[in-house]
Amino acid sequence: MKKLLINIGLLVGILSMAGCKKFLETLPDNRTVITTPEQVSQLLTTAYPHGSYMLFCEALSDNVEDKGNGGQGIDPQLFLINTQSFKYQDVQDIMADSPVAYWDSCYAAIAAANLALQYCNGPDAANFSAQKGEALLCRAYAHFMLVTLFSKAYNPATAANDPGIPYITKVSTTVFNKYDRGNVASVYQQIENDLTTGLPLIKDKAYGDAPKFHFTEQAAHAFAARFYLFKRDYAKVVTHATAVFGSASPASLIRDQVKIYSTLQPVDMKLLYTSSSTPANILLTEIPGSKYPDNYYGFRYGIGTNINAALFSYPNVTDGNYAITIYGSGPQYFNFPKFSKRVMPLLSMEEVLMNRAEANVHLKNYNATLSDLNIWISKNITRYSPSAHNVTIPKIMAFYDPLPQDDAMIEAVLDLKRITYMQEGLRWLDILRLDIPVRHTGSPDFNTILAPGDKRRLLQLPPEVVNEGMALNPR
Repeated sequence: MKKLLINIGLLVGILSMAGCKKFLETLPDNRTVITTPEQVSQLLTTAYPHGSYMLFCEALSDNVEDKGNGGQGIDPQLFLINTQSFKYQDVQDIMADSPVAYWDSCYAAIAAANLALQYCNGPDAANFSAQKGEALLCRAYAHFMLVTLFSKAYNPATAANDPGIPYITKVSTTVFNKYDRGNVASVYQQIENDLTTGLPLIKDKAYGDAPKFHFTEQAAHAFAARFYLFKRDYAKVVTHATAVFGSASPASLIRDQVKIYSTLQPVDMKLLYTSSSTPANILLTEIPGSKYPDNYYGFRYGIGTNINAALFSYPNVTDGNYAITIYGSGPQYFNFPKFSKRVMPLLSMEEVLMNRAEANVHLKNYNATLSDLNIWISKNITRYSPSAHNVTIPKIMAFYDPLPQDDAMIEAVLDLKRITYMQEGLRWLDILRLDIPVRHTGSPDFNTILAPGDKRRLLQLPPEVVNEGMALNPR
């Protein structure tokens, strides 16, 4: 098993998802030939995490239940990750789709970003400003995902004392290094510094004919909206989310489940869902080592009869029926056709819309929240009728009674967001952010509640980091 965090700065090649190669086995870059902005741009294609969090994040969330089977044709390693995540055990597997593999892929991306920044800060730095902007956004995003999954959620009252994750800003020149976790507050400050410095430098024209695989201005604002939602700076969430939409109506940018997706065969739905030509997709990444797209429908711990009924058969706040269709011959195979190839949406329009809607509740801009919710409803409810299906404050409060108004409105936002991103793992991020309790039950006699503040909400760091001077998360 490879030693984690050895010379993170030199790991800029594509991450070996096999998990067995030494970090320094090969020289991952050719430093003697990188002299132009175009070459730095090529290097930056490795500055995005190419690992997937979907398998373990989905299994940790309340989107799953014990379907009572052994997994239908599932890869044994994936079965182990699915099982241990559902039971809130520290995942032992280090291969593709595991927390350790995702940790590695994020630090590989950070290393590539740091190397790119080294070139960008040379004597002709002005010519590399667009590449510098992309590198800073890449570094900020990867660190954000790490601190979100491996540290406590940001809380301004405790963040200065909550252990963070190492924030790497330089290319390492030594093999062995000691790394400091810092704290969540310091990590957030560094993320924000990279974000606010990098965003004005982004130039979309630098990305040629593949902008959806890079941090465009739109993607940078979408990430900023997510970051500030976690940081609880709600005015900035609204500012950045609105910048994502620009002069376009969000209704023209989110997925139209009623008129488009519901008319397609599953194979075509999959192709459209991850297509770079789909307006709803803001930032895409390749996950070449992931086995999740080929197996996600067959896990033992996934969406089954009870979750399906609770989310798609029972009444919902709209009083209508969702146009989002679940496929599969039975609970063992329930799935939403989203994964035609190993491409994963990292940021998309529906999340931006829902983040803005939630932020506006906190800002008491209730009409703005209702407007965004009803935009989503217009594209996701069959036989949509504004008078029948649009939500109002009284309608939301009646459905979520006895919650107070703000809590009820946020619950409505979260429910529609949850429906949108089934089997993509994003529900877990909201569970972390809001400390939402989760109950997992199964056989034989398995019953656990992940209460607010439970230490198992934090993914465990790879055990090898102890040798690098870091303490593991408490258990």
